[in-house]
Amino acid sequence: MFQRFFTELRAARVPVSLKEYLVLVEALEKDAIPPNVEDFYYLARATLIKDERYLDKFDRVFGHVFKGLENTVDAVNAEIPAEWLKALSEKFLTDEEKAQIEALGGWEKLMETLAERLKEQKERHEGGNKWIGTGGTSPYGNGGYNPEGVRIGGQGKGQGRAVKVWDKREYKNLDDQVELGVRNIKVALRRLRKFARTGAPDELDLDGTIAKSAREGYLDIVLRPERRNAVKVLLFFDIGGSMDSHVQLCQELFSAARAEFKHMEFFYFHNCLYESVWKDNRRRHDEKTATWDVLHRFPHDYRVVFVGDATMSPYEITYPGGSVEHWNEEPGALWLQRVAQIYERCVWLNPTPRQHWDHTPSIQLVREIIGDKRMFPLTIEGLDGAMRELSR
Repeated sequence: MFQRFFTELRAARVPVSLKEYLVLVEALEKDAIPPNVEDFYYLARATLIKDERYLDKFDRVFGHVFKGLENTVDAVNAEIPAEWLKALSEKFLTDEEKAQIEALGGWEKLMETLAERLKEQKERHEGGNKWIGTGGTSPYGNGGYNPEGVRIGGQGKGQGRAVKVWDKREYKNLDDQVELGVRNIKVALRRLRKFARTGAPDELDLDGTIAKSAREGYLDIVLRPERRNAVKVLLFFDIGGSMDSHVQLCQELFSAARAEFKHMEFFYFHNCLYESVWKDNRRRHDEKTATWDVLHRFPHDYRVVFVGDATMSPYEITYPGGSVEHWNEEPGALWLQRVAQIYERCVWLNPTPRQHWDHTPSIQLVREIIGDKRMFPLTIEGLDGAMRELSR
């Protein structure tokens, strides 16, 4: 497995030398770390990576090679917000769902018991019907079944029956140095062009040089600013959760947009736009940018592109407190409406195939908010249509 790890790092163009690999093996032979995946991850990263530019690629290879070995005991290591314990049952649940929760003694009993289990449980638990764990029938945990539970950690949506999801999410920055697998992405983006000559005169103006030299009687070189694409683009990328399966496609789009647009800014969000966005997923809890600041900083002549599958609980769009990670004072729908009103040229690129849109309530909500004709599939044909819409 370790040899495969080394070869896949090299295949991903991470500059790892044989000497560094042998140092890692020697450290393991000498029991330099406890035998767990987390410590091995940090040891391998410190040993093999000498440039932070390759951390994202390292994480992807590590997750692929050692998938399934992670410890899920510490999926939750933060206090559950008190606001979520107060208003959720009244605002978000139907009468039928409230009746199901009463089977456990009511919402208060459900959350009170969860808090007690978090304090009591000291180790990983699999199966069973009491502790927080995986593969059981307890109302708390993931990978099992209970019709009125709280999903904690885990990958994917499981049975899709959780009353509330509480999870610590870790996202990664998109890599703008990816070698494009589909060159047509660049070709499609080139439809969005508005050329202008701005900046320092550093390009030879051949016609002007000939005309002026003829008039003056001697060679007089004329320079002019380079002709550049003057279109200004503001990109919002949905990151994490269900978007993990679309990372490669988003990275290709991100890399192509970097190459095509001189004036481009980007921000990340999760599921729906709220009161803050961020530019670095590794520091997203500490270095956020207020969405109002973004809307004030970039004028209305920017073209806005959202990239996301718009697949989430409808409550995340329509209610305060609907976010899966924090208590949002205003619903996500309000922030999407503000963007759609400020920026006349705005589109949404959705990697989910178009035939599934009508069967996903949250996608229908987003289409209603930003405009039904502003959402396009993230395909070559969809990109072509989106660029035409932004060029109007």
